Amino acid sequence: MCTAPAAATRIDSQAMLDSSLMQLMWLASPALPIGGFSYSEGLEAAVDAQYAASEADARAWLTDQLHIALARSDLAVVALALQAWECGDHAAIDRLNAWVLHTRESAELRAQTEQMGRSLLEWLRNHYINDGGAIGASSGAARNLQADVATLAAMDPSYPLAFALAASHSHAPARAALLAFAFGWAENMVQAAIKSVPLGQSAGQRILAALAADIPHAVDRALATPFNELQAFSPMLAILSARHEVQYSRLFRS
Repeated sequence: MCTAPAAATRIDSQAMLDSSLMQLMWLASPALPIGGFSYSEGLEAAVDAQYAASEADARAWLTDQLHIALARSDLAVVALALQAWECGDHAAIDRLNAWVLHTRESAELRAQTEQMGRSLLEWLRNHYINDGGAIGASSGAARNLQADVATLAAMDPSYPLAFALAASHSHAPARAALLAFAFGWAENMVQAAIKSVPLGQSAGQRILAALAADIPHAVDRALATPFNELQAFSPMLAILSARHEVQYSRLFRS
């Protein structure tokens, strides 16, 4: 895999930095129409099984999920994929995408990453290519993005690879992109906790604060993880996700 340009060479003005960070905030927003709000990633089943049925338990569950699952898998994949997209290394993109799909431990979790990946690619097409949004302001940038979208769409696109594609075209530093990815995940999961435990908004903000404090450490680990050290081994999460598929009453799709 080639060496990506240093952030200092990619961002040469305050205006470009502002634009990059705004695009990351947009990508991390729960309002982005890619369906993230409809998934709990096994949390709803954990609540049903009384593993995360209080504020303290939900906070502990999500903190563990951040460090044990996300930091060692999807966050690390995003870091590697950012470099691959910037270098045009499509073989690495294919390998990383296949790893994500092969390591989803339940049908629901695989369906989630595929649906969100496809939806993000469609959003990129509509907003940045067809409508000439921020990334598409330059015709050359739009052509490059269109080619990358077509490359990923030819696979079964997973969400981490689609997010990395969008983030790479924002030209933001990798650490900022991973912080945005993790915080977007945290916001969606806190909203799932509020609805499924259930909790009040203040409790949700306390959980989000705890996750936000831990996200930089998870990002550090992800940035230091090479491909051969990626891990996707969360047995209880996998079991609960499989149980969720036949759970009697559900608010969420996973």
